[in-house]
Amino acid sequence: MGFFDFLTEEIAIDLGTANTLIIHNDKVVVDSPSIVARDRISGKIIAVGKEANMMQGKTHENIKTIRPLKDGVIADFDASEKMINMFIKNIPALKKKWFPPALRMVICIPSGITEVEMRAVKESAERVNGKEVYLIHEPMAAAIGIGLDIMQPKGNMIVDIGGGTTEIAVIALGGIVCDKSVKIAGDVFTNDIIYYMRTQHNLYVGESTAENIKITIGSATEDLQTPPDEMSVQGRDLLTGKPKQVSISYREIAKALDKSILRVEDAVMETLSQTPPELAADIYNTGIYLAGGGSMLRGLDRRLSQKTDLPVYIAEDPLRAVVRGTGIALKNLERYKSILIK
Repeated sequence: MGFFDFLTEEIAIDLGTANTLIIHNDKVVVDSPSIVARDRISGKIIAVGKEANMMQGKTHENIKTIRPLKDGVIADFDASEKMINMFIKNIPALKKKWFPPALRMVICIPSGITEVEMRAVKESAERVNGKEVYLIHEPMAAAIGIGLDIMQPKGNMIVDIGGGTTEIAVIALGGIVCDKSVKIAGDVFTNDIIYYMRTQHNLYVGESTAENIKITIGSATEDLQTPPDEMSVQGRDLLTGKPKQVSISYREIAKALDKSILRVEDAVMETLSQTPPELAADIYNTGIYLAGGGSMLRGLDRRLSQKTDLPVYIAEDPLRAVVRGTGIALKNLERYKSILIK
């Protein structure tokens, strides 16, 4: 085993709809948008990650940008595999190697994933030289990453709002007791904003612009204690066809996102209603933990807190909570063996 171990590298991957993160040697070495640009004529991948992201919405007909993951699962098998491969090849420490090392990997997957989708993830990993591949459910990884001791006989509730899915789970004794995965998350919020700009301002904006609006002035409620300034947005006027600029406030975005956030709230309430009473008692004391990029939406923690009458805490560095947890599980394989899927 010793010699083989010497040749094996360990990596933890959070394969997300919006971003892919990879940890190697306890450091986040890849943190890139999950996006690929492909040349239509030759079929070659010309860019991945940040580079491909900059091309999004600005391509001519020979270049196509693809997001290989949809709703947290692999939608384009070929593109996702090439993307993972290029990300792994770009890890500085692995670049120096003479030949590609065997990889021991832990990959994080949504809790609502099917057997077929799980196999797709495993096969992709094996093709990029994964010799030992383990899978871990996203809410579990988030809980470990937040710093909760998930092996205790104590209930914790995690709400992980990613790009493609929102995962809600109650965890105790190293297992998921009840969970719900809804396909309302960052991408839906972005589309809500595009739709709102079209219907309310006759302004047609692209995905990158809408994403930027969400990050800059996005809000879950119309009464924020420290509201962000108004924002100027440029796009195409749907009536005249000319480029134009409008100014919008966070209140408008709160209106635009309201219906989707209601659906997240409902899912949280539903999960709470399925929770066994002993664990519900624990959650009353510990509250709800938020992770994932969507948890950074202003006022969302307060809104959920008012809805559930529970304290709501946002993970520090919520974007990386899941990959951090995946990395911890990888380092302590023996301890977390029971929660990993081989």
